[in-house]
Amino acid sequence: MNRPPEYPPEITQAADAFARRLTARLSEGNASLPYDITERLRAARMQALAQRKRPAVRSARQTAAATHVSSQGSTATLSGWGSEGGNWWRALVSAVPLTALVVGLVFINMAQDETVATEIAEVDAALLTDDLPPSAYADPGFLQYLKTANTTQ
Repeated sequence: MNRPPEYPPEITQAADAFARRLTARLSEGNASLPYDITERLRAARMQALAQRKRPAVRSARQTAAATHVSSQGSTATLSGWGSEGGNWWRALVSAVPLTALVVGLVFINMAQDETVATEIAEVDAALLTDDLPPSAYADPGFLQYLKTANTTQ
């Protein structure tokens, strides 16, 4: 977790004093500005303050989710998911799509193997029940005869 650097108190006090002087100087010039410009400046200041407060909120969330070790007696427990039980549930639910994908791929593989085995069995059955011996299919001239016979029909 990245923490903002902690500055010594004298630097922080000097920065605050500079900010007060700068604010006072800028506020002196506000009296002579038109209303629409002062409103835009006020809105810009509010946005700047909101931006400055955001890192403190983020670090509080990061601190809440940080891993901590609690020891009781002679045992120590590491809990990286916090004290809430809902985080374990989220981890389990996030694993469900991956599990479904793996199960789907296994079933597709089994179906493909079944299809290939069925095709091989059909070819074997056709060879064994045919009137021609299997060696006839290995003869290149017979294969040429089959090709020309199929094209003439």
